[in-house]
Amino acid sequence: MPNSQEPVKIAVLDDYQNVALSMADWSVLEGRAAVTVFNDHTPDPDAVIARLEPFDVVCVMRERTPLTRAIISRLPKLRLIASTAFANASIDVEAATERGIEVAHTGYSSTPTIEMTWALILGSVRNLADENATLRAGGWQRHVGVDLKGRTLGVLGLGRIGSEVAKIGRAFGMNLIAWSQNLTAERAAEAGASLVSKEELFRQADILTIHLVLSHRSRGLVGAPELALMKATSRLVNTSRGPIVVEADLVAALRDGKIAGAAIDVFDREPLAVDHPFRSLTNVLATPHIGYVSRDLYERFYQDTVDNIQRWLATQKAG
Repeated sequence: MPNSQEPVKIAVLDDYQNVALSMADWSVLEGRAAVTVFNDHTPDPDAVIARLEPFDVVCVMRERTPLTRAIISRLPKLRLIASTAFANASIDVEAATERGIEVAHTGYSSTPTIEMTWALILGSVRNLADENATLRAGGWQRHVGVDLKGRTLGVLGLGRIGSEVAKIGRAFGMNLIAWSQNLTAERAAEAGASLVSKEELFRQADILTIHLVLSHRSRGLVGAPELALMKATSRLVNTSRGPIVVEADLVAALRDGKIAGAAIDVFDREPLAVDHPFRSLTNVLATPHIGYVSRDLYERFYQDTVDNIQRWLATQKAG
């Protein structure tokens, strides 16, 4: 803990939109803390360490900046990691605990990601980004869209998010099928879907949407064999985690026209490299991992973060 006369130094990382200080009431920390906001992203671990060395508290937005054991071990002043959402797999909690560093989390809502999934599905089947670009350039109609009613929505992972995505698909009049490693026919039926095999999921789906947690079982689950099963008219949607799909295999399938398109909000490495094929392939609708970037959720993230810091400061004073 810093000298009692000195304010606690707080770093807020990866505030891309420069909104962190306006999304919560940080004034409650005045006189006790000095807040520094970083709007840019630093991927290099040595640069991260150099940036964070002076700080007692580091506020991280989801997995944007991983705090590994190697980084944590070189931040001697760090006492609190204030993360957003219920958990953060990019923080080495064991390394933090060994150093006596507290890790705090916030509330979370899946609603923005569910809504973003459907924004991507609709944007992809109706070619909205390209039609908008054409209009802005002085042109007029270019594409013929695809109806959703009567088509098949394949849900890979029918959990909390997947089941809500399926519910909206049902409202569009889509046929619902689903698969995951532990999914039962009864659970699928509760969500209005039919349980099929993994192979049939990829064969039958017109829209294949991914809603799995990234784990050793799901990493690379969707690769060339699965993509080869898909219809030439089908589309793949991923708002979950990039590494669930073998990126090179998806790029190849899109380049070769093996599937009609992909709508992607998550990537193997973020931010996405400036020369990545997903930035230029004409059958890709890609967004910069904004599935959870909504006002209501950001307000919850940042206000909970302030509350966590307040609570931690109170425990330090009491100690």
